Amino acid sequence: MNILITGGAGYIGSALIEQLLPDEKINKIVIYDNLSRNNYHFFLGSKLPKHEKIEFIQGELLDTRKLSKALNDIDTVIHLAAKVTTPFADADPHYFEQSNHWGTAELVYAVEDSEVEHFVFASSVSVFGSSTEIIEETHQANPRTIYGISKLRGEEHVARLMEKINTQILRLGNVYGFANAVRFDAVINRFMFDANFNKRIAIHGDGKQHRPFISIQKTTEILKQITIKNDIPSGYYNVVDKNLEVLDIVDALKAIFPDMEFTFINQHLKLRELLVNPETKLQKYIDFPNGSSSLKDDLLLFKEYLRF
Repeated sequence: MNILITGGAGYIGSALIEQLLPDEKINKIVIYDNLSRNNYHFFLGSKLPKHEKIEFIQGELLDTRKLSKALNDIDTVIHLAAKVTTPFADADPHYFEQSNHWGTAELVYAVEDSEVEHFVFASSVSVFGSSTEIIEETHQANPRTIYGISKLRGEEHVARLMEKINTQILRLGNVYGFANAVRFDAVINRFMFDANFNKRIAIHGDGKQHRPFISIQKTTEILKQITIKNDIPSGYYNVVDKNLEVLDIVDALKAIFPDMEFTFINQHLKLRELLVNPETKLQKYIDFPNGSSSLKDDLLLFKEYLRF
C-alpha cells in the first residue's frame, strides 16, 4: 500500500506517520506539505522506524501539476492539510477558502484523474456550528464561522468521490496531546504550556462553554485502522471522545499543577456551545479505542514530554 498524506508534517500527520510506518502492509508514505506553519519539528529527533519508507514533497494543494505527479502509484490519500483556527474564531475568509475549500477541490480533481482507490478526509465538528443540544452523527451541518464554512465546502467536493472510490469524511473534535509537530494554539495544549511554564492560564468567557475533544493518540489510532482496513463504508463519521467545559479542563490542570493560577477575560460573556455525541457508526467497523479516557491521565502523559 502506498499512501499520500497532505499536511503530513503537521500535528496529526506527524503522529499518524509514526503509527503507520511499522505496518508491513505499507510500502511507502508520501508527505505532501507546504510547511506554512514553519514547524519543522517532525523532521528532527531520533530516527523513525522504517524511515526509508518516507518521501517528502514540499508543495501547495493549488499546484495542480505537482499534486498530480505526487499521486502517481498512490493507493490511499489521507487529506489532513488545512488552515486551522480555534473553533469559533472568525478571521480572513480568503485565507481559509484558499486552502480548506479550493485546495481540497483541487486535490479531489487530481484524485479523480488518478488510480487512487481510497480517500480519507479530516474535516471538523465545526461544520455543525453551535448547539446547546447534543449533536448526533446525522445532524444537519450548519457552520457559524469562516473556518467551519470552508471545511463544509471542502466536504462537498470530497462527497463526489463517494460514488467512485471508498471515501470517509471524518468530523474530528478538538484534538489535544503531544506530537512532534504539536499545535499550541489548540486550547488544551496551550493551557498545558502556560500551566507548566508560566503557572498561569487565561480563560475566555465564563469557562462554562462546552467543546468536543479527542486525544491525538485516539485520533491517530482511528485513522490508522481506517487506512489499513480500507473496507469501511463511504460516509460521514464523527470522531469525538468527550465533551468538556473549559472549567473541567481547569480542574484537571489544577490536580496536576496545584500552584497554577487562572484569570478570566470577559468573564461576563457566555460563549457559544457545541456538544457532539461520541457514539459513531465507526464503532461497527474498527476496534474503537476503549472508553473515554481520563483527561487528567492524558495531561499527565503530555507532561512527560515537557522538557522542564
